[in-house]
Amino acid sequence: MTAIAPAATPMIGGAFARVEGPLKVTGAAQYTADHHFPGMLYAVPVGATIAAGTLRRLDTSKALAMPGVHQVFTRENIGRFYRVSKGSGAMLDERRPPLSDDEIHYYGQFIALVVADTFEQASAAAAMVQASYDIRQADVGMALTPDKEPTVDSERGDAPGAYAAGEVTLDHTYATPPETHNPIELHSSVAVYDGTGFTLYETSQAVMNHKAVMVQMLGVAPENVRVITRYLGSGFGGKLWPWTHCLLAAAAARNLRRPIKLEISRKMMFQMVGHRPATRQRVRLAATPAGRLTSLQHDYVYHASQLDMNKENCGEATSYMYSTPNLRVTSAYARRHTGATTSMRGPGAVPGLYAIESAMNEMAAKLGVDPLALRLLNEPAINESKNIPFSSRHLKECLEQGAARFGWHERTTQPGSMRRDGVVLGWGMAAASWMAKRLPASVSVSLHEDGTARVSCATQDLGTGTYTMLAQMTADVIGLPLDRISVALGDTVLPPGPVSGGSMATGSLVPATLQAARNAVKKLLGAVRECAESPFPGVDPKTLSLTGGLVHKPGQVPGSGVPFQEILARAHLNHVSGSGQSGSSDRDKDAGKLSMQSFGAHFVEVAWQPEIARLRVNRIVTVIDGGKIINPRTGRNQIEGAIMMGVGMALFEETHYDTRNGAPINSNLADYVMTTHADAPDVDVLFLDYPDTALNELGARGIGEIGLAGVAAAITDAVHHATGVRVRELPVQIQDLLVQA
Repeated sequence: MTAIAPAATPMIGGAFARVEGPLKVTGAAQYTADHHFPGMLYAVPVGATIAAGTLRRLDTSKALAMPGVHQVFTRENIGRFYRVSKGSGAMLDERRPPLSDDEIHYYGQFIALVVADTFEQASAAAAMVQASYDIRQADVGMALTPDKEPTVDSERGDAPGAYAAGEVTLDHTYATPPETHNPIELHSSVAVYDGTGFTLYETSQAVMNHKAVMVQMLGVAPENVRVITRYLGSGFGGKLWPWTHCLLAAAAARNLRRPIKLEISRKMMFQMVGHRPATRQRVRLAATPAGRLTSLQHDYVYHASQLDMNKENCGEATSYMYSTPNLRVTSAYARRHTGATTSMRGPGAVPGLYAIESAMNEMAAKLGVDPLALRLLNEPAINESKNIPFSSRHLKECLEQGAARFGWHERTTQPGSMRRDGVVLGWGMAAASWMAKRLPASVSVSLHEDGTARVSCATQDLGTGTYTMLAQMTADVIGLPLDRISVALGDTVLPPGPVSGGSMATGSLVPATLQAARNAVKKLLGAVRECAESPFPGVDPKTLSLTGGLVHKPGQVPGSGVPFQEILARAHLNHVSGSGQSGSSDRDKDAGKLSMQSFGAHFVEVAWQPEIARLRVNRIVTVIDGGKIINPRTGRNQIEGAIMMGVGMALFEETHYDTRNGAPINSNLADYVMTTHADAPDVDVLFLDYPDTALNELGARGIGEIGLAGVAAAITDAVHHATGVRVRELPVQIQDLLVQA
């Protein structure tokens, strides 16, 4: 057996290509809708064509008579569903089970499910289901007025009093529209029922939670539900929790004893699988003439569905972002006749920081100071709302290094004063932040007789690089190259893993993975005692080490020793395994004593051509303080993708609703405009290297969300610098800019 050459690049911090990349580019990676089983039927839901009212009559006779149709499920024949207990910890955004009553609360709400031999037959039959309603007036307006008195999210000092006494004050309202998740992969479910148990292939960012929800809503034992998500074509938060189609697919499989495939259409994606809510945010700032903040008030309203409540926590970052003795953050909601709102990349903090960072830019202009200088002047030493230190905060370095890379010192202050090649330039900037948190996780690592290793966890990879990150951490402990390590994810039969959301998966998996790999090594070294002919006679296994895949005595030179697979062969072992667990950071002994967040800064250049009404984002420089970056290659991909969503948030994305029937109007990829390659600016991403060991031993934090936070505010600041127009309601409308043209 030959020794394994040590890796030339360090595993932790190495810019490795995705280990699952070849499977994806060759089409070998199976996504949910790729699964096919003998006898499989196709299900197509029927949605309500009103947003408020009562279903009075449902005629399924024509649909049932059509070729290939096996059944049309309604409230009368679908079978019993159960609600999820609020105290169970299982999460979902639309809590009402589908087809549970005749009340209609949003356009597209499912009223029936057609099952047929082919997708085409099911679609044709679904179009023939006829419904009549008692219609009520729906409210889908997004000029939000709170339904109830606001509640206080955070408060210190006397913010209203300090504002009233302020020397320089600012009072503006910022609005963000509803945005719809549009990942390439549509939501889909493939359900298989064997008479006792369910195997559910899902588009899920949280397979363990998905199982917990299905167990309760189907009313079955946990051992009778298995959920699988091997690969996910992105989710952005929209696939965090189960939606009503998942339960319908499982019920249809149970009732018909046939595998069922149910894939949501792009149009339905705008109706019943969640969206980012609209927000209206009033920000009031007071400052001294020198720029010291004396008061910050942030009052926000977000919209919610009729039955469910998903708080859009716009004030998440407000309380700790800047230093001020007086602060007050309040929240309120306004119910509308839309489907349930849900998390969308950077929920709460992203629209919230759009408002706060926009207000900071406006205050800087009012004071006549540089917006970068204003932020540096108001940098807090601690989290002033909680009166605790930050575990790691390097926003100052993000701002300063970003400004240097961008060339910010060349910025002139007068709007419209910068030009290049006859085009007006605008430069803007904003800061960013996102929470850092660890969730419970379990991981298993095994070493095999063939010289390979396997790491497994039920957590899923939604396209962010979790497969690769787990392989890197395992390789770092064992000393194997990545091509000798296999990774198993996305299956509830594996050790329980965290959700892929909130930028929490990576930080949660670090301690469990390292512990599992070390425990596997410990068992391997212990197997030396079981060898028929020990390669280390008379040596205490506790003194042995594994380096570069080789077992060796203390003090041996690198590259010498016995390959670990030889130890297993001599001990007649096929493999040895180790497990690792990590708990929630909320339960750490020092929980609550440190404020844990990531930080960043964005610098943006836009080009404005008033003659042809053309606005373009030219380039963006982003600096991120995200702790230790395990893989800069996949990490940079995360930030770049988030920035592109930020361009869309600022310039393009908005879901429009028809006030007559509550339907999303632009429910397709032609009318719902998102950032394309043609719109993409040049992006320069820099990661600072400040490991945050308060979260885990590697000091790694998740970075999926922070790249989006602050981008829209930086862009609108650049738009003002180019055009002189302040945009306070997203997305930017070209007609508003022409006022100054």
